[in-house]
Amino acid sequence: MVDKSFNFIVNGGKATGGPPIGPALGPMGVNIMAIVNEINKQTGEYDGLPVPVDVIIDTDTKQFKVKVGMLTTFALISQAAGLEKGSGTPNTSYVANLTMDQLIGIAKKKRPGIYAASLKTAVREVLGTCQSAGVTVEGRPAKEVQKAIKAGEFDEKLAEA
Repeated sequence: MVDKSFNFIVNGGKATGGPPIGPALGPMGVNIMAIVNEINKQTGEYDGLPVPVDVIIDTDTKQFKVKVGMLTTFALISQAAGLEKGSGTPNTSYVANLTMDQLIGIAKKKRPGIYAASLKTAVREVLGTCQSAGVTVEGRPAKEVQKAIKAGEFDEKLAEA
């Protein structure tokens, strides 16, 4: 049993059998459309966003596994806020607003891939990206929300289940 691994960046839910997937996997003798369908199934929630995907193929049995990588924090913020690009002057010009629930949702998605000791810490880390992108939370600049979290204003929402 020899596993061969392939890495791709695909648009969430929109992978096709064309390049880069088809030409890379074609010589392996696997059902490319089955792999593409599995990729689209697993990446559907990230509609249109660039998503890293690993495809691992057992060269003997032609069985495959698809592993979806983690999107960047900015990509998750963009998806939640409907952003195309961040602010050119993030400290003075704001381009979008998130709710606290959206912010917590992003932090929960990112949590396995970051070294945050708690959900509160993960949320504060995501807020750093909001600051850089010019995105407010609950109508407040990210730095203000950072201070509010530190002061315990959102402790009830940030209590881990």
